[in-house]
Amino acid sequence: MKPNMICVLVFAFLLFELLAIATISISFCNGSSYHVGCLESEREALLRFKQDLQDPSYRLASWIGNRDCCAWAGIFCDNVTGHIVELNLRNPFTYYVQPDQYEANPRSMLVGKVNPSLLDLKHLSYLDLSFNDFQGVPIPRFIGSMGNLKYLNLSGSRFVGMIPHQLGNLSSLQYLVLSRNFLHLVNFGWLSVGFSVSVIYSLNLGYNNFHGPIPEGLQSLTSLKHLDLSFNHFNSSIPNLLCRLTHLEHLSLSHNSLEGRIPRSMARLCNLKRLYLSGAKLNQEISEILDIFSGCVPNGLESLVLPNSSIFGHLTDQIGLFKNLDSLDLSNNSIVGLVPQSFGRLSSLRVLQLYRNKLHGTLSEIHFVNLTKLSVFLVGENTLTLKVRRDWIPPFQLIELGLRSCNVGSRFPLWLYSQKDLQFLDLFNSGISGTFPNRLLKSASQLYLLDLGHNQIHGELTNLTKASQLSFLRLMANNLSGPLPLISSNLIGLDLSGNSFSGSIFHFLCYTINAGMKLQFLFLDRNILQGNLPDCWMSYQNLMMLDLSNNKFIGNLPTSFGSLSSLVSLHLRKNRLSGTMPISVKNCTSLMALDVGENEFFGNIPSWFGEMFSRMVFLILRSNYFHGLLPTKLCDLAFLQILDLADNNLSGTLPNCIHNLTAMATVNPFTGNAIKYSIPLNPTYALGSVTEQALVVMKGVAADYSEILNLVRIIDVSKNFFSGTLPIGLTNLKALQSLNLSYNIFTGRIPETIGAMRSLESIDFSVNKFTGEIPQSMSSLTFLNHLNLSNNYLTGKIPSSTQLQSFNASCFLGNNLCGAPLPKNCTDENVSIPEDVNGEEDEDEDENDVDYWLYVSVALGFVVGFWCFIGPLLVNRRWRYKYCNFLDGVGDRIVRFVRKCT
Repeated sequence: MKPNMICVLVFAFLLFELLAIATISISFCNGSSYHVGCLESEREALLRFKQDLQDPSYRLASWIGNRDCCAWAGIFCDNVTGHIVELNLRNPFTYYVQPDQYEANPRSMLVGKVNPSLLDLKHLSYLDLSFNDFQGVPIPRFIGSMGNLKYLNLSGSRFVGMIPHQLGNLSSLQYLVLSRNFLHLVNFGWLSVGFSVSVIYSLNLGYNNFHGPIPEGLQSLTSLKHLDLSFNHFNSSIPNLLCRLTHLEHLSLSHNSLEGRIPRSMARLCNLKRLYLSGAKLNQEISEILDIFSGCVPNGLESLVLPNSSIFGHLTDQIGLFKNLDSLDLSNNSIVGLVPQSFGRLSSLRVLQLYRNKLHGTLSEIHFVNLTKLSVFLVGENTLTLKVRRDWIPPFQLIELGLRSCNVGSRFPLWLYSQKDLQFLDLFNSGISGTFPNRLLKSASQLYLLDLGHNQIHGELTNLTKASQLSFLRLMANNLSGPLPLISSNLIGLDLSGNSFSGSIFHFLCYTINAGMKLQFLFLDRNILQGNLPDCWMSYQNLMMLDLSNNKFIGNLPTSFGSLSSLVSLHLRKNRLSGTMPISVKNCTSLMALDVGENEFFGNIPSWFGEMFSRMVFLILRSNYFHGLLPTKLCDLAFLQILDLADNNLSGTLPNCIHNLTAMATVNPFTGNAIKYSIPLNPTYALGSVTEQALVVMKGVAADYSEILNLVRIIDVSKNFFSGTLPIGLTNLKALQSLNLSYNIFTGRIPETIGAMRSLESIDFSVNKFTGEIPQSMSSLTFLNHLNLSNNYLTGKIPSSTQLQSFNASCFLGNNLCGAPLPKNCTDENVSIPEDVNGEEDEDEDENDVDYWLYVSVALGFVVGFWCFIGPLLVNRRWRYKYCNFLDGVGDRIVRFVRKCT
C-alpha cells in the first residue's frame, strides 16, 4: 500500500474516532435518553428514609424493590453519573391562600421523622419536604452536613424549637425556606458566620416564632433577592441595615410588631419590586413614603402593600410616577382627601385596595381611563361617590369590586352588566333603590358573591335556582317582601334578614328534600315569617349558622333539627316556639351559641346540654317557661361566657360546682375580640368571615354585641325562684363582668370574698332575702359601675370607699342600712333588725274591722270571674294548659311585688 494511501486511511480513522467522541460528549452534555440507573447505595438510603414515614395517600407507592430509583416519584438523577440530585416530596395537595401563603391537605401529608440516611445522598442539591408532618420535632442537625444543597424547603412541616446553627455550614445554599413552622432563635449569629461565604438569594422565615429586633446578621447576605420575615414577633423599627441589601427585589416584614417610619435609606434599594409591610405601626405620611421610593425605584416597583399600617395624610399625584405598579394596597389606614386623577396613568395596575380610609370626593371616568388591566378594585368604607355616564363602558374587566358605603347612584349601575368576569360584588349601603337586578346573574356568569345589603331594594325575589354559580347572597336590611325565593343547592351563604318576607318557609326549605344542600349560613331574622318550622332539615347537614329570630314561628322544634350536626350557632329568639327541647338536638355537638330567648319553651333544662355541647360559648334561655332545678352538668361547659336564664320558673339552689365554668374564672388578655366563623372567600376580598353576635342584657339594658362579644362574661338568673345561700365557689369566677341574681329568694350573707371578682362591672342582688352586712371587700371592685342591693334584709353600715359612695341611694333602699350615700347616719346603737325576715308586718288592731261591702264585692267578682274566665278554661284544652303553666309561678311573684312596693 502506498504511503499516501496509508495516511488517508489513518486520517479517516482518526476523524471517525473524533466524531464518535464528539457525539458521545454531546449526548452526555445535553442529557439525552442515555441513563445509567440509580446507585444501589442511594436506593437503599431512600428505602431506609421511607421506613420512617407513614404515607396515607400512597405518594411513595413507586418506592419499592430493586427498581430504578431514578424513576421513583419525587426523585431526579444526574443522567451522566446516576447520582440523585433532587428529592422533591412537597405535599402536592396545597392550595393558595394569599401571596406567599399556602395550606396543605392533611390527608396527603407524609407523617413521621427525617431519617439520617439522607446523608448518603452526597450529591443532593435540591431538598423539598414542605407541607408534610414531622410531628413537632426540631429540624435535624445532620441537614447542616449536606454540603451540596443549593435549595432547602422545610416550609409548613411542623418543625419546632431552635433552628440548628449547623445550617450555617451550607455554604452552597442559595434558597432557604423555613416558613410556617414553630421555630425560634436566641440570636441570628449563624447567619453571618455560616452564609458570609454563600450566595444565598432567597431566605423565607415567615410564620414562625421569632422575637426581638430584626437581626443585624442579615446585612452580610448581600446577594439576597428575596427576604420574608412576615408573621413573627420582631419588635424593632425597620432597620437601616436593610439598605445594604442592594440586590433585594422582594421584602416582606408584614404582621410583626414593627414601629417607626420607613427609613430614608431604603431609597437605595433600586432593585426593589415588592414591599409588604402590613400591620406595621409606621405613623408616617403616605406622601413621604411615595417620596422615598420615587427616586430610583418607581419604574421597577410592582407591589406596594401597606394595609393597617397607621399611614395618614393625602394621596398626591406622586402615585402616577410608579408606571409598573401592579398591586397597591393602602387599606385600613387614615388616608384623607381626594383620590388623585393620576391613578388613571397606572396602566399596569391590576389590584387597587383603598378601603377603610377617610377618602372623599368623586370618582369619575378619568380615574380609570388607562386602567385596562384592573381586576381588583376595593375602595369601600370611604365617603366616595362614583359618577360616570349612564352608558359608560369601562376599559377593564373586574373580578372583584367593593364599593361598600360609597354612593353609586339611586339606580343599579348599568356598566356593571359589561363586567363578564365579575366574581365578587360588594355594594352594601350604596344608596341603590329599585328591584333586584336579575339580569346581573345572567351577565356575570361567574358571580360568586353578591352583597346588596342596606339599600332600598324592593319587590319580590324570583326563583334563584338557576344562579348555580352564586355561593353568597346578602340582601339584609332592604324592603323586599313576599314569599322566600327558591335557591340553588350550590348556595353557601344567604342573608335575607331585616326585610318583610312573609308566609311559611315550608316550600323554601323542603322543595329540595332529597338534594344535598351546601348551605352553611342562613339568616332569615327580622322578617314576618310564620307557621311551624318544617321537619326537613335533614337536607341541610352543612349548616353552620342559623338565625330565625324575630319572626312569628310557632309550635315545637322539629325532630330533624338533630340532623344539623355541623351547626355552630342557632338563634331562635323572639318567636312563639313552644314545647320541650327535642332529644335529637343532642346530635348538634358543635354548638357554640344557642339563643332561644323570648319564646314559650317549657320543661326542665336538659342535663345533656352540659354533656353534648362541650364547646358552648353562650347559652341564652331567658323569658321562657323552663322550670325545675339547674342541672349540675352545666358546670362542665368550660368555655361558657354567657349564661342567661332570666325570667323563667327555675328553682332550687345554684350548684356548688359553678366554679368549674373556666372561661368565667380565668382572665385572659384576648388578642381578638370578635367570635368569627371563616367562610370560603377569595383572600383579597375584605369580608372573609361571619361575625357572631348576641343580644345581651347588662345593667338592665339589652344591646347587641358582636365585635367585643369575646370579651363579655355574664351570669343572669334573675326573675326565677332560686333559693338558698350562694355557693362559695361563685367568687372564683374572677373574669365575670355582670352578675344578676335579682328577683329570687336567695338567703344568707353576701360572700365575704366577693371582692376577689375584680372584673365585675355590674351587680344586681335586688329583691332577695340576703342578710347581714355588705362585705367590706366589695369596696375594692374598682370596675363596678352598676350596683343594686335594694329590697333585701341587709344591715349595718355601708362600707366606706370612693366606689360604693358614688352610687345613688336607691341602690341600697329597702334594707336597714346606714351611712353615705343614704341620708341615715350610723350611730353607736345597734341597728334594728327587721321584725320578720319573711317580710310580714304586724297587723293593726283595726284590721278586724272590715267593710261589709268589701265582702259583697269579692263575692260578685268571684261569680263573674268564674263564668266569664274560669268557665271557658274548662272547655278549652289549650287555654287551660297555658293558664295552669302560668299559675305555677305567679304566686310568689305577687308576694315579691307587694314586698317591693311596701
